[in-house]
Parts: sequence; structure tokens; C-alpha cells
Amino acid sequence: MDEKQIVMNAVESYLRTGKAGDGEVAVACLQNNRTSCVEQFEGEGRSVLLDQLTVDGKTVWAGYSMRSKTVYFSLSTAG
Repeated sequence: MDEKQIVMNAVESYLRTGKAGDGEVAVACLQNNRTSCVEQFEGEGRSVLLDQLTVDGKTVWAGYSMRSKTVYFSLSTAG
């Protein structure tokens, strides 16, 4: 499965069920309107850029880190 599909599946699951992850991929919720985050993994910081998505009429920002198998997720409160 490609990165975009992993992100979309995780975000859809989280928005529809509130479930944060599926055992393989974790979901980390960030403050609203974040478009990036710095992931701390094994003692190193790494920037993760989030892409804008629309799921079930809601606009969100989300991105995937292959290193930690985590989808970072932020609700958009704009418009």
C-alpha cells in the first residue's frame, strides 16, 4: 500500500470511529491547523510535512512517517 492510501485509511478510520491506529499504523493527533510537526524517534528529530485532505466533508492535514509508522493528523478550522 502506498503512503497516500495509508494516510487516507488512517484518517477515515479515525474520523469515523475515533480509533487511533490499527495495530500496524498509529495515529497521532496534533493541535488544529498544524501543517507540519517534528517527530522525535530514536533520539533524532525529523520534520513531517502534512498534506491537506478532505474526508467526509471535513478538511484535515495529515502526513505519514515511514520510520515510526505513524500518521500525524490535524483538523483544519479554516473556512
